[in-house]
Amino acid sequence: MRLIDLSSTIDANAWEVDGIRHEVLTPADGARHMAEGMLRDHGLEFDVADLPDGELLSLDTLTLTTHTGTHVDAPSHYGSRAAYGVPRHIDELPLEWFIGPGVRLDLTDCGVGTVGVDRLRRAFDEIDHRPSAGEIVLLHTGAERLAGTPEYFTRFAGLDGAATNLLLDLGVRLIGTDAFGLDAPFTHMLAEFQRTRDRSVLWPAHFAGRQREYCQIERLSNLGALPAPTGFTVQAFPVKIAGAGAGWTRAVALLD
Repeated sequence: MRLIDLSSTIDANAWEVDGIRHEVLTPADGARHMAEGMLRDHGLEFDVADLPDGELLSLDTLTLTTHTGTHVDAPSHYGSRAAYGVPRHIDELPLEWFIGPGVRLDLTDCGVGTVGVDRLRRAFDEIDHRPSAGEIVLLHTGAERLAGTPEYFTRFAGLDGAATNLLLDLGVRLIGTDAFGLDAPFTHMLAEFQRTRDRSVLWPAHFAGRQREYCQIERLSNLGALPAPTGFTVQAFPVKIAGAGAGWTRAVALLD
């Protein structure tokens, strides 16, 4: 089996809307930390010089949001109420949702803004495949080339409400994108709202999750490495965080 990594790297040195703090306790620091803790909490003395090279174990502490890096949005992220009942958190969703046949749609020709139903249907025609229930749809927008820069937040294409609902109508429960989000950029949506005063342009892909239960994978990477638009399996199990609206995932494609 061949594996293709579809995940972006969490890097504290790269630009993020919400910054990352990454603190490292080196193996030498870890030895001293252990010795001090044993003496303080258990009254046991230990000389770190008795350890090989005076080192024990390293420890990484990160401060970041659940929407940093490749992650899965849960229904509870979209709002506190839904037409179908109480939206579930990331730890409450069935694992079956996060593994299944993948379908890559090429939207790399789309500019900044929204992708509508007509463009989505054309993408189906281009690969001679219409997504169906149980399949995981991946939107290849090409936005990953801007990852780690401020432009990643403002220059990409996202689905409008009708396009999102088209996929949900087909039975799709998991939609992924290599862009910062499944909706159009915040800057684009807010500018459209100021121009039209039409509330339907505000986060329509996310708000579709208030009507029907589904999940998004955002900030995917490497979709161009997939050898074909179909014929692969996507696995994107989210980290099990109690009561969270999202969870990080190491998304991969599996090919026979």
